[in-house]
Amino acid sequence: MLLLPGTGLSLVAGFWLLLDVVFLLALFLHLLGDCSRRRSGLCNVFQDLIRYGKTKLGRRPAWLRRFDLPKRWFWHFYFLSIIWNGALLGLLVRSLLFGVQLPQWIQLLLTFFHKDSEQKLSDGELSTLLALSLLWIHSLRRLLECLCVSIFSAGVIHLAQYCLGIGYYFLLGITALDYAKLDNKMVTVTDLLLQLHWYHVFGCLLYIWASLHQHRCHVILANLRKDKSGKILTMNHIMPSGDWFERVSCPHYFAELLIYISIAFLFGLTHLTWWLLVLFVLLNQSLAAILCHEFYHQKFDSYPAHRKSLIPFVF
Repeated sequence: MLLLPGTGLSLVAGFWLLLDVVFLLALFLHLLGDCSRRRSGLCNVFQDLIRYGKTKLGRRPAWLRRFDLPKRWFWHFYFLSIIWNGALLGLLVRSLLFGVQLPQWIQLLLTFFHKDSEQKLSDGELSTLLALSLLWIHSLRRLLECLCVSIFSAGVIHLAQYCLGIGYYFLLGITALDYAKLDNKMVTVTDLLLQLHWYHVFGCLLYIWASLHQHRCHVILANLRKDKSGKILTMNHIMPSGDWFERVSCPHYFAELLIYISIAFLFGLTHLTWWLLVLFVLLNQSLAAILCHEFYHQKFDSYPAHRKSLIPFVF
């Protein structure tokens, strides 16, 4: 097993832990400092790396704008996830239900990241199948929303953020596979059903609930720029309302967090590496939500004071 020296963590767990630390520091630096008002080169780079879309600062050095990519390219992430995590799901189904050995390159990849991890279970096949399936469905829905629902303005993301998104969706499936012992044994549908527990049912229900609300929020945001016939009227930012927007500024980010927590339930809340991923989602979405929350308060004088940034009644 490839472990990080002196930690006992697999490489994929170490990667998520590193991102957790980086985004926690970025969150503290933003909350405790006033770097957004300074004009030093280091502050400019920091602000450019943590902001995207509408929260990008207006006056930016020309050399920083060279790293801009269209925010609408978010669909690339979900397309990659559909292909890559869909392939992992298909290979897992063939291995478990039909006894087809995993390709050698997949075995080498798993060996590189977390082979024989101590958290692997001999009866975790159902959890892994459900997790990969819901991740694939989530990616498909988000791709369709990006292409058919969302109306993107000329907002941009940083090249580093784009690369992070590509790596993130590549490692999602790899992280999910760090749970069940995939020893090429065949299982039947009955075997899988015998593994069913209450937390599988709860996780699926939470996933559906959060996904429905996230979709509603994306529709609300898109409708702000359209008339009733669907014609685009404006690219300006308008104060959203309805559904979870009545409680928080970024309910779609909150729903994203709930989706990943729901998958943690599929693993019986015992998948340590997945919780490191969930922590990254929390910190990443918190930073983005706080920046959006500040943007709304600066833009709209009558913005509701009771709305939190990410989690209702908390922050």
